[in-house]
Amino acid sequence: MIVALSACKKETNSESATDAEREEKEITLLDKPVVSYETTAEILNDYELVWKDEFDGDELDLEKWNYRAEGDTRNYAEVSRNTIHLDGEGHLVIEVTKDEEGNYFVGQTGTEGIFETTYGYFETRAKMNKGIGPHVAFWLQSPTMPRSDNNPGENGSEVDIFEYHRENPGIVHHNIHWNGYGEEHKQIGIEIENPEVDEGFHTFGLLWREEGYTFYVDGKKTWETTEALSHRDEYMILSTELTGFGGDPKLGEYPDQVVFDYVRVYKPKK
Repeated sequence: MIVALSACKKETNSESATDAEREEKEITLLDKPVVSYETTAEILNDYELVWKDEFDGDELDLEKWNYRAEGDTRNYAEVSRNTIHLDGEGHLVIEVTKDEEGNYFVGQTGTEGIFETTYGYFETRAKMNKGIGPHVAFWLQSPTMPRSDNNPGENGSEVDIFEYHRENPGIVHHNIHWNGYGEEHKQIGIEIENPEVDEGFHTFGLLWREEGYTFYVDGKKTWETTEALSHRDEYMILSTELTGFGGDPKLGEYPDQVVFDYVRVYKPKK
């Protein structure tokens, strides 16, 4: 269970306070248990939907998403919007492709500048890629995370709600990165065994609260931590990558893809 520290105290006049009142004043941090949700069903009893994309229609909704990092070369691949499309059946598809000259392309779409928020429950339903090489993800990012002053509370952190690749099948990765991406970069993460994730659609969620992060796969809690806790607005990203994390790209078969069924965000009911 995540435990929050509350700074509640009774204000007294130090000149006239009794011993009991002075003792109470000195206790500024009180352990206060926070509700620990074991399942996403429990979360949804207390939270309500505030943002969603069900990926209906034939084109990406640019009132909800941006094409992100276009033209950037990320390790083995260039980021291109041409890898991103809706299939007309309620799914967003992000591919990893290889052209006749042997050039690789990946895709990223995010909500930066459109929908940025602090805290909430974030969930997607997705079907994983099939081959060695790519890794796919649903993650949160802040515009100021690259700062390296070791202050994730103010600058934010990269929160990988899920990452997946076929070099290590049957594993869901949860990761948190902070303090920039240079020499001072810091990271913590966990690998969750889930052999079923290799086939079909699965849900991946993050409950981000002032007290900590809690991660969920297929409706069940998989990890919780208070490390690198962000207290600023962040935005969502859906992506494919070809960085070596998923294995040697030469071993892959292209095109490969991740398929997203929906993305939803919830906030506590008022």
